[in-house]
Amino acid sequence: MPCEQANPIRFDLDTEHKSYDAEYAHRFWQVLVNAETVFREWGTGFLGKVSPVHFFWGSFDLAVTRFSGRPAPPRPGADSIQREAYSHEVISAGFWPGNGGYGAAAFYCYAAPVPEGLAEKKVRPAAAGWDKALGEYIFKYDEVLKEASPEAAVRDFVESAYVAAADSAKWDRAALERH
Repeated sequence: MPCEQANPIRFDLDTEHKSYDAEYAHRFWQVLVNAETVFREWGTGFLGKVSPVHFFWGSFDLAVTRFSGRPAPPRPGADSIQREAYSHEVISAGFWPGNGGYGAAAFYCYAAPVPEGLAEKKVRPAAAGWDKALGEYIFKYDEVLKEASPEAAVRDFVESAYVAAADSAKWDRAALERH
């Protein structure tokens, strides 16, 4: 059964969603392969707990998460999965193809809980920035493609967003990062 979708249809009963475009499936796969490489590299410089790069098949986003090691305050209204996922402070980076009400393919980076002042911090490259509606940093995929080196631009985005969030949340970066 699909999840993270409005009005899901059980797979074996779905006769509505049956198209397949090999070119676009291949292009999406290439984006995921390149993003996975950047995310895996980003995880290696961290001495604290870091998740493996993982794919959420319900929303089709690829993500990696760093953990501060400090407990986080309970999230109001969180279900049991959200309570566990955000029981400790996190900074997560990922790519989604345009889901979650955003409507455009983008790289993202967020901190949970959101530290005070984070929205005012600038990140790189210049095309990336804070999205007030989402409460996280966004770097639209269309803007990534305009960069001379898309992989370097995504690397710069993820690292600068992490630094902004970790500094705002007063993470012990000296203890958590490889120098």
